[in-house]
Amino acid sequence: MSSVESYQRVLSGMRPTGKLHLGHYHGVLKNWVELQHNYECFFFVADWHALTTHYENPHIIEESIWDMVIDWLASGINPGTASLFIQSRVPEHAELHLLLSMITPLGWLERVPTYKDQQEKLKEKDLSTYGFLGYPLLQSADILVYRAGQVPVGADQVAHVELTREVARRFNHIYGKDPGFEEQAEAAIQKMGKKNAKLYRSLRKKFLEQGDQEALETARALLKEQQNISIGDRDRLFGYIEGGGKVVLPEPQPLLTPASKMPGLDGQKMSKSYDNIIGLREDEDSVVQKIRTMQTDPQRVRRTDPGDPDKCPVWQLHDVYSDESTKNWAVEGCKSAGIGCIECKAPIIEAILAEQKPIRERALQYENNPELVKSIVAEGCEKARDEAKQTLEEVRRIMGLNYN
Repeated sequence: MSSVESYQRVLSGMRPTGKLHLGHYHGVLKNWVELQHNYECFFFVADWHALTTHYENPHIIEESIWDMVIDWLASGINPGTASLFIQSRVPEHAELHLLLSMITPLGWLERVPTYKDQQEKLKEKDLSTYGFLGYPLLQSADILVYRAGQVPVGADQVAHVELTREVARRFNHIYGKDPGFEEQAEAAIQKMGKKNAKLYRSLRKKFLEQGDQEALETARALLKEQQNISIGDRDRLFGYIEGGGKVVLPEPQPLLTPASKMPGLDGQKMSKSYDNIIGLREDEDSVVQKIRTMQTDPQRVRRTDPGDPDKCPVWQLHDVYSDESTKNWAVEGCKSAGIGCIECKAPIIEAILAEQKPIRERALQYENNPELVKSIVAEGCEKARDEAKQTLEEVRRIMGLNYN
């Protein structure tokens, strides 16, 4: 796979640690649905990652896998467009993780922000394990084994993609220079034609001597347009721009996703650990009951007391689900005591049930046909493994591990 093609490939995964809720839908799944129309998408169940924090309770993982895939399909992920698979069914993830661990400095893993953050948040678990320390590198292997060029992440996950970029850069630097690499690169430049060759050399010089990032991007764009060079030459020249070797493992880019604004029933971020969630396919009566009993502005004790929307968790849900006229109605009615809290919650209940209805309906066909779900995943695993095998063949070859 060429570096040019990798920019059109997206890789993202989700850990199976329980049923999905509306926070997952607004934070991840809606974005996946959009991405599948514009990129070649690989979405995977990160069951090995779940073991890093749930190793003592693995039955949760098994129970969650199929429920989660149904949630994905019900949310609009199209298996005809995107490949859905289970991480542990593609053992090349683990092999690449092992090989990358040979060249990855320990300090790189210890400085990943979430490493210490998670240890602080999950103090009740013993996370002093090799698996937990190495999980960011396993994430890197997940991305690099498909040579994915784009990784959808929130701002708090950018450090993981940056680690992946550093690992790919180090790997390419160590292993990307075949004997005669520079001579081959110079020969490839000649094939571009006099005008393009001159431009490429000029851009390369600007980047190497002045660190000009714009020159680097222009040179990359120039290479993408070239018809006179092979895929191997193109990848060689991608690395040559930066003074390194052939790009065996392309550096991915973070595809920043909008921060999820989905609040929980208590106004905090929706999370199972806060026990403030609404399940993606939760029963209608349960949803109605949860919202009707939500805490509102604590100063509004009686129906006739005016309230302050900024102090009310229900207002945050209006911010997600209501149009401007409904928001204005809610603010005016709350501040003037013109409406009661139950009235204020009614449009939220209606909007959430309307959002869930098509998801529940789509889920039914998969709930009633578990073999269909398993066949979708089996097909996704087969495609994923084919891609991963190609990467590992190249990695083994370049590391001198093909003993034929």
